Amino acid sequence: MIKPRTFTAKDGKRVVLRSVKWDDLDDLIDLINSLVEEGADILRADKVTRSEEAEWLSKRLARIDRGELIDAVAEVEGKIVANSEVEKRGDLMSHVGYLGIGIKSDFRGIGIGTQIMKTLIEESKKAGLKVLVLDHFETNRKARGLYEKMGFMEAGKIPKGIYKNRKYIDLIRMVLEL
Repeated sequence: MIKPRTFTAKDGKRVVLRSVKWDDLDDLIDLINSLVEEGADILRADKVTRSEEAEWLSKRLARIDRGELIDAVAEVEGKIVANSEVEKRGDLMSHVGYLGIGIKSDFRGIGIGTQIMKTLIEESKKAGLKVLVLDHFETNRKARGLYEKMGFMEAGKIPKGIYKNRKYIDLIRMVLEL
């Protein structure tokens, strides 16, 4: 579990970073569905239903309890505006974590992503991980800028790895050694 912490975003808003909890269900539905509506560069094209998100959150909370997942949400004015994770691999890759992050459009570019990434990197080190991996759409240059700022380096590309809106997009893999 991530110890809650507060910071002030570049726009002056108070942001709380903390672990996800069951009471976040409605905000998480709103977050993912807002990203789908926006057409954000995420691997989901359809909105989620309440039952789908409840099942997803239930599994997520169980994985956090088992130590298989590091999770952080950002809350502004009592609402979740970002969700992120590091999923730990197993067996011969137990030292590797896969990072994912999603931020509502109105809350990008104000330092929330940077603070979440710093927190996930710190928590990953505490968990004994040695490598973090993330994938992003080649078209998501703003996110790539954040990843590079945090020390991630491109490790490869899957040409046409994504098919969205009748267009192929390269999938970029980035890596950070901890």
